[in-house]
Amino acid sequence: MQTNPTHASLVTVGDSFTEGMSDLLPDGSYRGWADLLAARMAARSPGFRYANLAVRGKLIGQIVDEQVDVAAAMGADVITLVGGLNDTLRPKCDMARVRDLLTQAVERLAPNCEQLVLMRSPGRQGPVLERFRPRMEALFAIIDDLSKEHGAVVVDLYGADSLADPRLWDVDRLHLTAEGHRRVAEAVWQSLGYEPEDPEWHAPIPATPPPGWIMRRTADVRFARQYLLPWVGRRLTGRSSGDGLPPKRPELLPYEDLA
Repeated sequence: MQTNPTHASLVTVGDSFTEGMSDLLPDGSYRGWADLLAARMAARSPGFRYANLAVRGKLIGQIVDEQVDVAAAMGADVITLVGGLNDTLRPKCDMARVRDLLTQAVERLAPNCEQLVLMRSPGRQGPVLERFRPRMEALFAIIDDLSKEHGAVVVDLYGADSLADPRLWDVDRLHLTAEGHRRVAEAVWQSLGYEPEDPEWHAPIPATPPPGWIMRRTADVRFARQYLLPWVGRRLTGRSSGDGLPPKRPELLPYEDLA
């Protein structure tokens, strides 16, 4: 990996994690780690171009069908691909199919960029995701194998203690806070060979007194009512939170035109 490289373009592919939920801006849009990373890269490279094709809720099959060929055709210096985690959270998940689709995606993207970046997505602590953890880890094993075969960089967010902390996750318990996204941007930045701006991004955040029983139960009720039940409803009816939504930044344009 080149030290302190200069890249002229970035294309990001994926779902809500790459779209930037829940790093909410005042105008109601989302920022997220990919926008933060693009801003840093643009500061190093005049004329830097950036596209973000991610759409919340997308399964790996949808990412392959809707985003991968578009990204490959852009010929960016760096392409990031994060997908498959939504599949592992479905009641019925065919991991062999997930492997085949991820393989297709990597085989299309790797020859069409200078550097392909894959990720082992972060996983928060807590009982809700524990039942899905074996699938998540199977997904990460697939990603590790593909990275070795195709020369992709793997950013290990799953192994970062800080990103497992519930305090870095939004109230929906599925998406990172602004601080979580900042740390992810730093992790990808360093994995691309740039000089660290925060060498301790992966370190646990300082301990704080845990919330009391009443506050925890209130948060549980709010989570179930506002997020868990609607999420279950979408799974049962075959709907997605991203249905009908366009890609976040569908064209590879100069960063200043999108900022």
